[in-house]
Amino acid sequence: MEFEPVIGLEVHAQLLTDTKIFCGCSTRFGAEPNSHTCPVCLGMPGVLPVLNKKVVDYLLKMAMATHCTINRESSFARKNYFYPDLPKGYQISQYAEPPAEHGWVDIETEAGKRRIGITRIHMEEDAGKLIHDENSPSSYVDLNRTGVPLIEIVGDPDIRTAEEAAAYLKRLHEILVYLEICDGNMEEGSFRCDANISLRPVGQKAFGTRAELKNMNSFRNVQRGLEYEIKRQQYILESGGVVVQETRLWDDAAGVTKSMRSKEEAHDYRYFPEPDLVPVHVDDKWLEEIRSAMPELPLEKRERFVSQYQISPYDAGVLTSGRALADYFEEVARLSGQPKAAANWVMGDILRLLNEDKKTVVECPVTPTNLARMITLIQDGTISGKMAKDISEAMYTTGKTPGEIIEEKGLVQITDENALAAALSEILAKNPDQVAQYRAGKDKLFGFFVGQAMKATRGKANPQMLNDLLKKMLSNQE
Repeated sequence: MEFEPVIGLEVHAQLLTDTKIFCGCSTRFGAEPNSHTCPVCLGMPGVLPVLNKKVVDYLLKMAMATHCTINRESSFARKNYFYPDLPKGYQISQYAEPPAEHGWVDIETEAGKRRIGITRIHMEEDAGKLIHDENSPSSYVDLNRTGVPLIEIVGDPDIRTAEEAAAYLKRLHEILVYLEICDGNMEEGSFRCDANISLRPVGQKAFGTRAELKNMNSFRNVQRGLEYEIKRQQYILESGGVVVQETRLWDDAAGVTKSMRSKEEAHDYRYFPEPDLVPVHVDDKWLEEIRSAMPELPLEKRERFVSQYQISPYDAGVLTSGRALADYFEEVARLSGQPKAAANWVMGDILRLLNEDKKTVVECPVTPTNLARMITLIQDGTISGKMAKDISEAMYTTGKTPGEIIEEKGLVQITDENALAAALSEILAKNPDQVAQYRAGKDKLFGFFVGQAMKATRGKANPQMLNDLLKKMLSNQE
């Protein structure tokens, strides 16, 4: 029997606010354990939470970017479960009345574009972090992360392959980072994903029994975990067994999923309305403020780059992989008036140098203005492409302008026809045998003369002018 996977992802994104969702404690990562806490996030008796407005702003941005219906009123609920990193014994989340639902994003697959639905997006607070001692049977709890604001993006079960799941996750990650509401760091846990997966016979509408996968901290591990789980469930079903509904952990080192616990249902959490927080009301003015501040999204920007700058979809994909990189390229293209050359230099030398130093384009020592000036100098014949390679590296290491580097190194290109003619005449006079062989039909010797000319001019000759003049002189039989 042929089986079809049914996959839905639950994505948690930590928001880039300075303070937590219900108190004024810092959200900064990496502080001393339990130093960013207060009675509110520690769940002390008698304290009252106060909602951070910026959290709602960020949720509304993501809702608009993913084409969600925004509900004008939403409310908080208590999600009850006991775990050592949850000091109150419950998590403040949202359940029956979410602020956004019924959205979608498009992904690219081998079969073409696919639309993946989004069930809902809601706000909630993060739990703390357990640290297990490898040398003794002890665990420690760090509550700095408790109360850090999250949005949870619950996807529809529209995904059918592990590759589609990775593509969908990358699209959400790209949007969140472009909106500048999440840094997307999967290693630090600010962007994380749980996957629900089941198999059903092809053609059957009813879902099979699902397993939930956790502990997948990279796009690659999400794909690997799902690929393994598809094979595991398929083997069970083909052997006549029954898939158990459970939560499973991905073991990256072993490349397998392992059973963790039975899967909870919503009623297991005993949701009930949060009595200490009033409902959130979103009016037209608030929505318009958010809408007017929305940046151009990556997919729209990619399509515009192809149309406006006449560059390939691949180039557009690279240049829009980050908002700062896209802005850098556009500034170089605008200042130089040569978008294709700008794309080549940014994707080539600039990204190579940044990758070698493990820097981002925000830290790039070569300003868009200086790179654009260098491209203009190539275009007007002041410098050659070979010279520009040296100049770009010098700009990167020193931060100087191309003009300063050209002056220091004497790199101005020779465009004086009389000077080039004099140099070529001397070369031809010194190599009469090669001249005769070339004129007898040995065309490959042309490269020999070019090399001699470049050596004589220390690489400063304008290549096009040199080639044209050399052909003319060699064709002259006198």
